[in-house]
Amino acid sequence: MNFLACDLGGTKVLLGIYEKEINDDSPKLIIKKKYISSDWDSFELILEDFLKNKCKNINHPSSACFAVAGPLSNNKAKIINLSWNISGNALQSKFNLKRCELINDFAVQIYGIPYLKKNQYSTIQNGTHSESANNDLHAIVGAGTGLGIARGIISGKKVKVLASEGGHVEYSPKSKSEWELKIWLKNYLKVERISCERIVSGTGLSRIAEWRLSKPDAQNHPLQKYFKEIKISDAARKNLPEKICNLSKDGDQLMIEVERIWLSAYASLLGDIALQELCFGGLWISGGTAPKHFKNFKSDLFMKHFFDKGRLKDILKTIPMNVILDGEFGLFSAACRAKMLLKT
Repeated sequence: MNFLACDLGGTKVLLGIYEKEINDDSPKLIIKKKYISSDWDSFELILEDFLKNKCKNINHPSSACFAVAGPLSNNKAKIINLSWNISGNALQSKFNLKRCELINDFAVQIYGIPYLKKNQYSTIQNGTHSESANNDLHAIVGAGTGLGIARGIISGKKVKVLASEGGHVEYSPKSKSEWELKIWLKNYLKVERISCERIVSGTGLSRIAEWRLSKPDAQNHPLQKYFKEIKISDAARKNLPEKICNLSKDGDQLMIEVERIWLSAYASLLGDIALQELCFGGLWISGGTAPKHFKNFKSDLFMKHFFDKGRLKDILKTIPMNVILDGEFGLFSAACRAKMLLKT
């Protein structure tokens, strides 16, 4: 039987039809298509186009999992940026599906972990499995446009997802410059508190650069002109993290400083999560920035700040840590969940 997976965001919608591998439990992709969300009036129209035009020569899916970037309640979701209201029950009825589930687009990734293949991830730290530790506990963290965190209990192929809003905990500066950054951000954004997501995300990397370029010694930096364009162009802001990283690789000292602050904040947060969750099954780094920063995640700087937890640093050395390299892991994970729904 075929099953349907979807990674549904405010910018794009990625749809795929999968089947079970003959000699493996992993989902096998048959066909997929990407849609630009803003080109369509509703998600139903996108799904109808996909099933009627792209999938007319294959068997109709029996189950579906829609990973949604938006608030969820009672198998319903609202995509705020698009004013779309989506009901899993309505989709199930309209498109003749036996099972249909909406799930948070980050929490869904827990379902993909048991089915990962070697080419989809890489290991930073193996950790040491202990019979006294709960090796079923996993945590996944991902910096992209925002900061996603989810937890799960994985026993064999049985999965229990525990959602989290841990990305919104308070950001804790560790140096004078980070304190300056936090105060600047509070004033710049006109907010009372700064969450980790304000720093540890693609948007956060851009904000750190804005703060650094606001200093007198950066007035002639080549990015100053680009920041003026950002004031009138959202598209320009989306491209800024890549520009920052490229300048850092080319030896730009200010952008090296910016990237180091971002990496140290990310590593420190991961260490906090590892201690909080005691995820001896694995700590997974995901999100849009993960494949791009894989080398940085293995650096001495990153690991130093990850382990910088005083008397408890030795615990962190026992926790396996991996980086998800598959840029479409969200869709893959939704397919894993859709396959599970066939059995329930």
